[in-house]
Amino acid sequence: MRSSSLRRSVLSSVLSKLVVFAMGAATALALATVFRAGPVTAARYEDLSLFTSVIHLVRRNYVEQVNETNLIRGAVRGMLAELDPHSAYMDPDAHKEMQIDTKGEFHGLGIEISKRRDGYIEVVSPIDGTPAARAGIRARDQIVAICPTDRPDDWTEDCKTTKNMTLFDAVKLMRGRRGTAITIRVFREGFERPQPYTILRDVVKVASVEGKLLEPGYGYVRVRSFQERTARDLEKALDGVRKEANGQLSGLVLDLRDNPGGLLDQAVRIADDWIRDGVLVQTKGRVESQQQAFNARDDGTEMEGPLVVLVNAGSASASEIVAGALQDHGRAVVVGTQTFGKGSVQTVYPLEDGSGLRLTTALYYTPSGHSIQEVGITPDVVVENPVPAEKPTTGDDEDEESSRPLRERDLDRHFSHKDAEPDAVRPEPPSPDEKPVEHQKPAPVVEAPASEDVQLARGVEVLKSWASYDDLRQENRAALTPVASASPSAHAPTR
Repeated sequence: MRSSSLRRSVLSSVLSKLVVFAMGAATALALATVFRAGPVTAARYEDLSLFTSVIHLVRRNYVEQVNETNLIRGAVRGMLAELDPHSAYMDPDAHKEMQIDTKGEFHGLGIEISKRRDGYIEVVSPIDGTPAARAGIRARDQIVAICPTDRPDDWTEDCKTTKNMTLFDAVKLMRGRRGTAITIRVFREGFERPQPYTILRDVVKVASVEGKLLEPGYGYVRVRSFQERTARDLEKALDGVRKEANGQLSGLVLDLRDNPGGLLDQAVRIADDWIRDGVLVQTKGRVESQQQAFNARDDGTEMEGPLVVLVNAGSASASEIVAGALQDHGRAVVVGTQTFGKGSVQTVYPLEDGSGLRLTTALYYTPSGHSIQEVGITPDVVVENPVPAEKPTTGDDEDEESSRPLRERDLDRHFSHKDAEPDAVRPEPPSPDEKPVEHQKPAPVVEAPASEDVQLARGVEVLKSWASYDDLRQENRAALTPVASASPSAHAPTR
């Protein structure tokens, strides 16, 4: 026993000296931390020896002098890239941007963006009242290049094509100090070539919740994302809708479409607004602290009345937690299309140098104990919104594939639903070519032009015929299997 400890000590000492020689004291300190995490094994020694050998060879023989800090950060990025699509190393700038996103205020243009299948950046929507909206940027505009200049006719070497650019890099380029100019080159249907838009950055305050009265008695609230103030903003929006309705609300539409998720605690608080008791969501991870069940609190403030939740392929993570909880408890009728299918929880760990580690630490499960990982939430009433007139379907297989919404199952290295829930009998993810089938007790189909929001119109129709959906809601409630409850412990912010 003593001899074994001595061998480990000698081995650690030799390796530490090798690391100091090859990589410098800072890297040696980082690897020493790895050794403190557990006993040194032969396999671990071989892996770290390989790592130090490669760093040493690069440092000594690369054609140019290298920045060792960048090499180490690149190695960490590569390590996390081997895990799953949602775990990542964030350098100090990226970590700061993530914190800004959760607060909902930044300096920039004011657009929501997403990745197209062809690798370019697409505008999901400009935020009302922001520089982008005032400049005439529209939803579905394709941003082909970003130029940090106020001379729109100059294509300088500083202009960056967005082809295969990450969303983070695009956001980083477009954000900047208030009053500074930036040019984005935009292509849209009807343009012969990309057109430049020069925009002055300004303070953008993202309202994560907006509400209005659709018609007498029927309200609408949209939750764009789950930020630090979202639950509080929802309460204010609902108060405004009630006031506009003179306190006479017959039903409410909760719109979670194109909501990419956000903070877990905000999703739990919002689901709790409509559910009186029982489990709202469960998380299960390898570490004991990740084995949690978040419960509703019966504090007498739960909102009554018919509720419809709108979802689509852009509804992910925290959005799916809320929709799944309300559906499982029979509290709402879910209308729309299959959701994204992100059933994993990421915990953000701040690091000493201001960088951060976003790590998948658990999978989450709906109150009935089912994982939505890779599968998503299946609406009670499936309604497709028509394809906009400016994006006609050509019938070409490649065009249809590029226009099909991106979902969790399309991402490399995503967790399999069968791994997340091996014993459950759940439907396979729907085929892209499979036509969804509506519920057996649907309300009459709403015939509407392509310019109208058919999903919203159908949601209002469901509210107006709420009594006919009571059976559906009771079926969901009856299918809710008992689960062990536990009080949630302090939980790090998740994304």
